[in-house]
Amino acid sequence: MTEAGPADAGADAPQVRYGRILLKLSGEALLGGRSYGVDPAFCASIASQIARVHALGVQVGIVVGGGNIFRGLAAAASGMDRATGDYIGMLATVMNGLALQDALERAGVPTRVMSAIAMNEVAEPYIRRRAVRHLEKGRVAIFVAGTGNPYFTTDTAAALRAVEIGAEVLLKATKVDGVYDADPMRHPKARRYDSLVYSDLLRDQLKVLDAAAVSLCMENDLPIVVFDLTEPDNIVRVAIGEPIGTLITADAQPTGGARE
Repeated sequence: MTEAGPADAGADAPQVRYGRILLKLSGEALLGGRSYGVDPAFCASIASQIARVHALGVQVGIVVGGGNIFRGLAAAASGMDRATGDYIGMLATVMNGLALQDALERAGVPTRVMSAIAMNEVAEPYIRRRAVRHLEKGRVAIFVAGTGNPYFTTDTAAALRAVEIGAEVLLKATKVDGVYDADPMRHPKARRYDSLVYSDLLRDQLKVLDAAAVSLCMENDLPIVVFDLTEPDNIVRVAIGEPIGTLITADAQPTGGARE
C-alpha cells in the first residue's frame, strides 16, 4: 500500500513560486512560550502551516536545530570538549524532529525523520536519493542530527541538505521579520533590508546564517528568505512568493534597500 501525495488544491488555490523548499527551524522556534523544551501547542501551529503548504503541492524538507534543549557551543564555552558538546546538540535535534513529526502526522501529513547519525529504532539514516524519493512521494522529510559532524551548525546542515535535495529556496524562520543592520530588539531604529546579496552578509557580518552556510548557498546560487515564523501563515506566504522578510540572492533585487 502506497501513501497518497498532497491533495489537489483545486482551481482556487494560490500559485506557488517554489515547488521544493527547505525550511530551517531553530530549536528556539519550538519553545513557544516556554523557557525550555518543546511547546506542543506552538509545535502544532507550525505543523498546521506546513500542512497548508504541503496541500498546495509543495515538497517540504525541514532541518531543525536543538538550541531549546542543548547548545554545544555554549557548553564548550563552559569547559566541555567542543566535539562532545556538538554531539549532544545533535541528539537534541533528533528529539525536536520526533516532536515535529508527531505534530505533522497529527495534522495528516506523512512525515519521515532522517538522521545523519545512525539510530535505526527512531529514525531512518539520511540517504540523499531516499530523501528525494520521500519528497516526490508527497512526504515531508525532517533532517536531524545536523551534518553528523561536530563543528558544523544546523544552519550549515540546512544549506547542505537544501543543495543536496535540489530545493529551490532555503527558508530561514526566525522571530523577527527579516534581516536588520542591527539587533532590532536592542536598537529601535534598526533598518530592515528587503533584499541583500550573499556578499553583504559576509562583508557586514550580519548574524543571519553562519559563513559556511552562506558560502554554500552562494556557490550553488540558492536563494535564502529570512522571515518571521510567529506571524500566522508566513510559511504559506513565502511559498507562494509574497514579498515578506528579506530575500538574499546573488543579485540585488529591485526592491533592495533598507526600511526604517
